[in-house]
Amino acid sequence: RCASSPAPVSVSAAKAASSSSSSSRCCFRRSCSPSTSSSSSSQRRRLFLSNPGGFSVRAAALSSDDDTNNSAAAAAAAATTTTTTSGGGGGKGGSEEPKKGTAKIQRISAENSNRVNILSEALPYLQRFQGQTVVVKYGGAAMQSKELKAAVIRDICLLATVGINMVLVHGGGPEINKMLEVVGIEPNFKNGLRVTDDATMEVVEMVLTGKVNKELVALINNNSADRGDGGGRAVGVCGKDGNLLRGKVKDKDLGWVGEIESVDPKLLTTLINGGFVPVIATVAQDSKGNALNVNADTAAGAIAAALNAQKLVLMTDVAGVCTDKDDVDSLIRTVTFTKAEEMIASGIIAGGMIPKVTDCMNALRGGCVSGHIIDGRAPHSLLLEILTDEGCGTMITTDES
Repeated sequence: RCASSPAPVSVSAAKAASSSSSSSRCCFRRSCSPSTSSSSSSQRRRLFLSNPGGFSVRAAALSSDDDTNNSAAAAAAAATTTTTTSGGGGGKGGSEEPKKGTAKIQRISAENSNRVNILSEALPYLQRFQGQTVVVKYGGAAMQSKELKAAVIRDICLLATVGINMVLVHGGGPEINKMLEVVGIEPNFKNGLRVTDDATMEVVEMVLTGKVNKELVALINNNSADRGDGGGRAVGVCGKDGNLLRGKVKDKDLGWVGEIESVDPKLLTTLINGGFVPVIATVAQDSKGNALNVNADTAAGAIAAALNAQKLVLMTDVAGVCTDKDDVDSLIRTVTFTKAEEMIASGIIAGGMIPKVTDCMNALRGGCVSGHIIDGRAPHSLLLEILTDEGCGTMITTDES
């Protein structure tokens, strides 16, 4: 979906278009050559006549110079037609004539009908977002479940295949905690931020740029290996590469926790133009080359702004902005800048949701078109948010949108 949703293609219009062209279209599963068909029909024509009871009579007329044979075949066909329409058909008493255009319509299952409706609804969004950039911050529970991870990667590959420029930004908190436990370092947090001393920073960089990043790259590449069309090929980088993310120490008490000062998107632009999906680990560097641990949501927002992205999508463990955080049914579908500021002031947006909303707003101020907060645990939430009218999370827009 988008701030100004394109008019979806109606199912009735699609059916009408299909009906009007049904006589000329060929079977999708078979190849046909119009020129060959036309040539063969000039040599031999076959006329199939069917009665209401399913009894079929074939009158074949072979092209030749013998007009007598052709006339006889036509007469036989006419006689058969008279017999089937006026004889003992399936009607009561055998005298009822079949009505024209009463052939049975093929039944479509509810499941397949629903799929067609979804495709019809998605079409205007696919057309609108083709060639546009979507930055996705991937993290939370969706990274922990193998099933959810596989589903998210497939959705990203699908969007890349249809021409949307996908950029994946990831964290990896749980994986970092596991490795810290292995090496005997106790995780320490202050105000929700990881205290990152020298030893912890080494683990953070090793896990994010090595293990997590390359796993995601491999998953994307494996999904596109058999297509050969370039859609979904991934390249893993971190904020150090190409001076992508430059920053400074946020707070000395937090150690090497970074605050982003600048983003250089040249490397990402080169990769996108080459048909690749950049997969970005959120490790930045300061002016002296020291590694910095930066928040993935904040990094994704800064990157989306630098790329003038169409969308910034934050995948989280909550449905979005809710008036009641414990009630999913209180989800707010669209929030403007002014409304978001009011909700923060009133306490409706609170806790960990405040920085997420703030990161979206900062991205929009920098040039991104819209920000989205969705529940990464919901199957195919990324597709639902981008390609349907209703979406599945909260969309944040400017007041002018």
